[in-house]
Amino acid sequence: MSLNLRQKQTECIIRMLNLNQPVNSSTGMANEEVYKILIFDKSSQDILSPLINVKDLRKHGVTLYFLIDKSSRKPIPDVPAVYFIRPTSSNIQRIVSDAAVPLYDSFHLNFSSSISRTLLEDLASGLLKSNDAVSRVSKVHDQYLDFVTLEDNLFSLAYSNCYLQLNDPKAEQREIEEIIEKIVDGLFCVLATLSVVPIIRCSQGGAAEMVAVALDQRVRDHLLAKNNLFSEGGNFASSFQRPVLCLFDRNFELAMGIQHDFRYKPLVHDVLGLRLNRVSVQGEKGAMKSFELDGSDPFWVANGGLEFPEVAVEIENQLNKYKKDVDDVNRRTGGTSGAEFDGTDLIGNTKHLMSAVNSLPELTERKQVIDKHTNIATVLLGEIKERSLDSYAKKEYDMMVKGSIDWNELMGVLKGKGSKMDKLRFAIMYLISLETVPQSDAEMVETALREAEVDTSAFQYVKKIKSLNVPLTSISSASRGNIVDWAGNLLAAGMKNLLSGDRQLALARIVDALMEGRPNPEVDSYLLFDPRAPKSSSGSHLRGPFKEAIVFMIGGGNYMEYASLQELASSQQPAKHIIYGTTEILTGAEFVDQLASLGKKMGLGVNPASSAH
Repeated sequence: MSLNLRQKQTECIIRMLNLNQPVNSSTGMANEEVYKILIFDKSSQDILSPLINVKDLRKHGVTLYFLIDKSSRKPIPDVPAVYFIRPTSSNIQRIVSDAAVPLYDSFHLNFSSSISRTLLEDLASGLLKSNDAVSRVSKVHDQYLDFVTLEDNLFSLAYSNCYLQLNDPKAEQREIEEIIEKIVDGLFCVLATLSVVPIIRCSQGGAAEMVAVALDQRVRDHLLAKNNLFSEGGNFASSFQRPVLCLFDRNFELAMGIQHDFRYKPLVHDVLGLRLNRVSVQGEKGAMKSFELDGSDPFWVANGGLEFPEVAVEIENQLNKYKKDVDDVNRRTGGTSGAEFDGTDLIGNTKHLMSAVNSLPELTERKQVIDKHTNIATVLLGEIKERSLDSYAKKEYDMMVKGSIDWNELMGVLKGKGSKMDKLRFAIMYLISLETVPQSDAEMVETALREAEVDTSAFQYVKKIKSLNVPLTSISSASRGNIVDWAGNLLAAGMKNLLSGDRQLALARIVDALMEGRPNPEVDSYLLFDPRAPKSSSGSHLRGPFKEAIVFMIGGGNYMEYASLQELASSQQPAKHIIYGTTEILTGAEFVDQLASLGKKMGLGVNPASSAH
């Protein structure tokens, strides 16, 4: 069994586009082609965007597509409409009004997650008010696709400000439970799409345990249904065939949400704002250019994990190889200089010409990829030089490994190159990296930040949480309701979860131990849930080893962690398989913004200085 989330989700979407009819495995299309219209909302558009392009839509008979809240949609008779939307009250109202007109011949309703009984009743009662509206609704499906898959092994629930909401000191217990429920809904969709029931592991206390308990119960309840979504996974008996789902809270390793990284993929995300596999950069003449960066780009796949200087060298190598291949084609098709014309030359030249013609599309494609990455690398290089990003990445890494930094070097960074946000992130990394920071030193760092007109709310928030420094072992399930308590506890532990000498993140180290399943003091206290086992059983026989894992970070993740886990998976013998997911994929600046908001909610860092951006 190999879990390919991107492939599975794409297959579900294609089946949906073909009116939920079986798709021919050889052609990838339905046996009968039906022209149709696609209606989606903003969240479903984000789900579709990394997986399906306009060409794919045309291939599956979609001639037009609209956002559901587009007010100027005109009636198009005799054409079926496929709706792909979240089950919300506003979307239900739009469906009812569309069917009442009616805008389309028939309505195929597909909800991205399970629709509640209340909303289903609202839909039914609304349709009954209009003549023939009910008869126009052909089918209603729960698709369980409410997550965004960016790569084969990378997904996001696209749940904004989750860390801020979970750690809000003013949050009510009911609000926390609603957030947990949303995360569980998203994870259930992922498991349903993969059709697997994993073994669930998490640390004690906090959001990770709350999600684990709720998800375990949700899967258990679903397995009691006659036609459950996990029938395919029903025959996998041993832990080596079932995956392990490892749940983590962002506070487990706070540094990875803030740190500068110098690898290509994390840099493109952090500096250029990669979103839904697209990035926009300024071209030579000042106009913005948009590029797609996904699995169809061989350079991105092969070099995304390399340090930036290595990527620059690889671009140069690819360009030289391209030029050599072009020269080779020109030489072969240009004929031999000074040779007399005869029949054999004609045959030889024709063969060379045919070969050249056949190689042209491949050469053109290679040149487009090289030009794309040359553009991106040029813009990145400008930012690196202007902000000394290479220096930030190296000094943060050294600071974490050594647990110290020369004071003059620290002040030099805070008064040197870099944006306000770069300096703020570096100052927070200083707080996290050192075991203890004297109060006077922290105040001097804060003063330096203020002199640079940086909003210090995020810095003061991390300082406050670190000062709690409650040992992790004091967390009990009884304290879960108090978000600030467990945030402080986990964050105190997260201060120690820094890089080891071989650059393996604490997250990768723990995931490795959980997949191994051997006794290990770092993970022995981790809770285990098996939704297939009776609740009374300990599940100890299913502690590993596992060859596949789904690692989920609650409160925001990033490409740095993703890269670390992929390196771990490929370094194993035999290679293991790890899918990485998170509530949302955040740049360092976006995550620090959430820390700053928490600081302000606690009355910290309020000063007249402008924003840290």
